[in-house]
Amino acid sequence: MMKKRQVVVKRISGGSSTRNIRYVECQKNHAANIGGYAVDGCREFMASGEDGTTAALTCAACGCHRNFHRREVDGGEVVSESL
Repeated sequence: MMKKRQVVVKRISGGSSTRNIRYVECQKNHAANIGGYAVDGCREFMASGEDGTTAALTCAACGCHRNFHRREVDGGEVVSESL
């Protein structure tokens, strides 16, 4: 039986404009603890659970947290964020 997966696209409304946020390929270095570099090849974040749950922050494809996936806003990459 195939499991239903959902791709996360968030819409953030700020003032008069709305921005779309996508989480794409995973950038987690799985070999960091042995001194190497290896990524798993996950191409796009797919939430493991329903929106609003902690499972929604875990990727169904690779098991990583959403923060390990590259973030895009309106088709452009977000390199850094100011807090």
